[in-house]
Amino acid sequence: MFPAKVISGRAAALALAVTLGGVAAANAGTLDTVKQRGNLICGVSQGLLGFSSKDDAGKWSGFDVDFCRAVATAVFGDPEKVTYVPLSAAERFDALKDGKVDLLSRNSTWTMSRETDLPLAFAGVTYYDGQGFMVKRDSGKVSALELDGATVCVQSGTTSEQNFVDYFDTNTMKFTKVAADSPEQSLENYKSGKCNVITTDVSQLYSERATLADAGDHLILPDVISKEPLGPVVRQDDAKWRALVTWVHNAMLNAEELGVSSERVDEAKASKKPDVMRLVGTDGGFGEKLGLNNDWAINIVKTVGNYGESYERNLGVGSKLGIPRGMNQLWSLGGIQYAPPIR
Repeated sequence: MFPAKVISGRAAALALAVTLGGVAAANAGTLDTVKQRGNLICGVSQGLLGFSSKDDAGKWSGFDVDFCRAVATAVFGDPEKVTYVPLSAAERFDALKDGKVDLLSRNSTWTMSRETDLPLAFAGVTYYDGQGFMVKRDSGKVSALELDGATVCVQSGTTSEQNFVDYFDTNTMKFTKVAADSPEQSLENYKSGKCNVITTDVSQLYSERATLADAGDHLILPDVISKEPLGPVVRQDDAKWRALVTWVHNAMLNAEELGVSSERVDEAKASKKPDVMRLVGTDGGFGEKLGLNNDWAINIVKTVGNYGESYERNLGVGSKLGIPRGMNQLWSLGGIQYAPPIR
């Protein structure tokens, strides 16, 4: 029998080992976890045409989905190594906080309270948006200021709900609110005539209008009543993962600005221009600093495309939504999309 003192010492050592092991597990970085698992778990919407939606074959596509694919490409060199988790507006942030997803790419607005009240962090603005209103074209309304007395459909638990109330109150207009738990229900309420106005982000209005059989009979008013910078969200306790996600977005923007597209990858790899060489990984070793291979950025462009390619494919004037680039044009072309340089 061992002396009590020895037993006590070994028990203490075992307890310390367990404690340190628990701390190590708790502090395991998201990048390491994703690599060990072999795929990225990405939270997306439950179905928003142009941003994240699933077809009859179960394949996901959209602007937000492309961002998930871009992050997976950066980590694995393979855009298909993603598991998509559809999340409602009410459950999206809890799912991220609880570790059910590694990344939230789900048309979410960057606000101060979402970073101060939740242990979450936005990694950039992939889409500059604003809230608007849609009405039936035969209503004769051409401005949101003509909506006094309107019955308004809105999704509860979103920034849209408070924004429109503030707008109506500020302009001393009366309203009746019809709240819904999901965007689908809000649109159904509008279609069935429970309201004569529907409000949400302008991009979402374009998406919802495109699903209507009589899409041409509905008008998105020109008024934009709020700032809605949409972007990917990560947990606040992992600065390394946040930097990686941020630089995926920056790389896609820089690629477009530098003229590096999915069709010009080989040309870019042979380039001797310093900015292009750093982007494609032939100079600087910037991928290694993120825990990635140095060709991470050019792999994203090759498989997903640059920012402009993703925008035009999913949201642009040639897509089902037909949304002009507007503010989401590059800063050099009159928009406000601007990325720090890779250097």
